[in-house]
Amino acid sequence: MTEAESPPITVGRHRYVQLGITLLVLTAAGGMLAAHRSTLDSGTDRLAAADGEWLVLACLAAVGTWVCAAVAQQGAVVERLPRGRLVAAQFAAGAANHLLPAGAGAALVNLRFLTRCGLSTRRSATALAVKAAVGGIVRCALGVALLVTSPGTVRLSARVPHVLVLLPVAAGAVVLAVALRGRLARVVSRVLADVRDVHRCPARAGALWGGSVAFALLHAAVIVAVVHAIGLGLPASRVVMAYLVASGAAALLPTPGGLGSLDAALALALTAAGAPGPAAVSAVLGYRLLTGWLPLVPGLLVLALLARRSAL
Repeated sequence: MTEAESPPITVGRHRYVQLGITLLVLTAAGGMLAAHRSTLDSGTDRLAAADGEWLVLACLAAVGTWVCAAVAQQGAVVERLPRGRLVAAQFAAGAANHLLPAGAGAALVNLRFLTRCGLSTRRSATALAVKAAVGGIVRCALGVALLVTSPGTVRLSARVPHVLVLLPVAAGAVVLAVALRGRLARVVSRVLADVRDVHRCPARAGALWGGSVAFALLHAAVIVAVVHAIGLGLPASRVVMAYLVASGAAALLPTPGGLGSLDAALALALTAAGAPGPAAVSAVLGYRLLTGWLPLVPGLLVLALLARRSAL
C-alpha cells in the first residue's frame, strides 16, 4: 500500500466509526423511548394543551436563529455576501443538518454556498471553522457567566454532578488538543489568520460575535418559551443552563441534528433542573418540533431551490 492510498482509507475508516457511533446512539435513544413509552405519551398530551401565545414566541425565536446564523456567517468572512440567499442557505443548512451526522449537512451546504459566492474552498472551510470556534467559545462563556451571576438559581447538582456543567468547556478543550496535532495544525494557523483578518474590521467582528451570542440565546429562548407554554414553573436561568449543558454534551456524539443525543441530554438536564419527567419530555418535544421537525420539509425545498438556481 502506498502512502498516497492511506488518506482515503483513513477517511473511510473514520466514516465507518462515525456511522457506528450514530447508529449506537440512535439505537440507545430508541430503547429509552420504548422503555418510557408512558412518559412520552404524557409529555405529548401536555404539549398538545400548551399555551398558544408562548408557542408563537417560541416560533419567532426559532425563526430568529436562522437570521442570527446568517449574521454570524457574514461576520466570519471579509467579503460581502448576498443577504437573502445567505439567510435562505442557513434555513436549508438546518434541514440538511438533520440528514448527516455531527453538523456535516450544515457544513456542506454553507461550504458550497460560500464557494458559489466566490471564496476559495480553503477560505470557505476556514470561515466555517471560525464560526464554529466562536460559537463554542460563546456557549462556554455564557455557561460560565450564568454560573457566576446566578449561583443560587442554577442548581444542577441535585441529580447531576457539577462536572456536567463543564461539558461544553471539556468538549472545546478536546477539540483544541486534537487540532494542535499533526496535519490539523496548519488548518488552525489558517483559521487564526482569517480570525485576524475579520477582527481588523469592527463591523465584521461585531457580526461574528454578536450573531453567535444571539444564536445561542435564541435557541435557549425557544426552550424557555416552550417551558412556559406547558406551564412548567422553572426559572429561565435554569432552563438556559440546561440547554447550554445539553448542547455541549450532544456535541460529543455525532448524530444527525443531535437526534437522540440532544434529546436525551436536554431531558436529563431539565429533569436535573427540577422538571418532572413528563414535563421535561414535553419541553424537548416542543423544542424539537419548532427547531427541527416542522422546518425540515420546507428547508429541504429551499435547499433544492437554491441548488436549482446554482446558489449551492
